[in-house]
Amino acid sequence: MNKRYIGALFLAPLLLFLFLGGVYLKIFVFALSILGLYEYYKVSKENEIHPMSVVGYTLCTIYYACLAHNNYKILMFLIIAGVFLMFCIPILDTRYNYIDIGVTILGFIYVAVFFSFIYLTSEFHYGKYLVWIVFIASWMCDTFAYYAGRFFGKNKLCPKVSPKKTVEGSLGGLIGSIIACTIYGYVISKYGVRIQIYNYVIMGALCGIFSQCGDLAASSIKRHAGVKDYSNLIPGHGGILDRFDSILFSSVIVFYYLSFYVFS
Repeated sequence: MNKRYIGALFLAPLLLFLFLGGVYLKIFVFALSILGLYEYYKVSKENEIHPMSVVGYTLCTIYYACLAHNNYKILMFLIIAGVFLMFCIPILDTRYNYIDIGVTILGFIYVAVFFSFIYLTSEFHYGKYLVWIVFIASWMCDTFAYYAGRFFGKNKLCPKVSPKKTVEGSLGGLIGSIIACTIYGYVISKYGVRIQIYNYVIMGALCGIFSQCGDLAASSIKRHAGVKDYSNLIPGHGGILDRFDSILFSSVIVFYYLSFYVFS
């Protein structure tokens, strides 16, 4: 059986937890965050950086234990406290320096905090419907980008970061995300979700742009580290961050768009 199909089976539990929502989704996203942090810190070490992994895992655990809507004081405290304490470590152990501190705290924000927006989006009013936008936008963007690039791609998008991606593929991904989110918005409006359709068009456009940025950002990290994949956890897909790189960015877009423009 093709490894990509086997890998898809590994991702099937995600759909179950999205349907269950609540604390079950929160625990699942926390598990993804821990695995993602492990991959991020492991890849960082390829460049002789020494992230303080234990600190990152600890911050992640405390963050999810306290996770709730509008609980920004806890997040800010964790970031400040984490940086504060990590700056004390190089004084005692000169193997570590400020770069290690930066990479450690960046991993916490990039992986743990970005992942948490999946759960936080599900906690909105209509959240059980709206959280799917994160995935629909990313998956349809990836799919349309792949086929548009395959059949029409001629001009390279970012050859130094991802040689196979094309401008035509990128535009196809953007269009696919917009179409998919708009159709989904129309469908869920029939189930009582009272949000104007234009909001889905905007979210689709923003996710179509920034989910591709998420993909390229993850690629730039791997290229700098000189690795092909973050891990081999998911057959045919690489690691958690390989599969969720675009979703991480889409989750940020959807959560803050809903926060600032829909439910403000």
